[in-house]
Amino acid sequence: MTAIDSRMGFSGVLALRAQILQKSQALAPTAGTNSVTGSVATGPASAADGFGAAMDSALKAVNAAQSESASLGAAYERGETHDIASVMLSRQKASIAFEATLQARNRLLSAYRDVMNMPV
Repeated sequence: MTAIDSRMGFSGVLALRAQILQKSQALAPTAGTNSVTGSVATGPASAADGFGAAMDSALKAVNAAQSESASLGAAYERGETHDIASVMLSRQKASIAFEATLQARNRLLSAYRDVMNMPV
């Protein structure tokens, strides 16, 4: 994978994006279905609709993972299930999804601040 530096232009970023999408598509059949990473848009979309739709679906996937974790935890506490491994696994998935969402938010906020502080 190539490193991103300050000299990389727009075409370089697009080439890097194409490489990431290609590797993601290659790994998708081996990864199975995953509610968190299944929200990545692979087809062409308009710039205005694509980012908003991708963020919306990613946030919904994180919310679904957290809801599933809460329902499995509650079912375990009520004694309806005895599979602690699935409960802990769902909690870890929800935690990782939330942390990834938090990191994406922080990076977007940082990018917004950088753009707003650019001299005109």
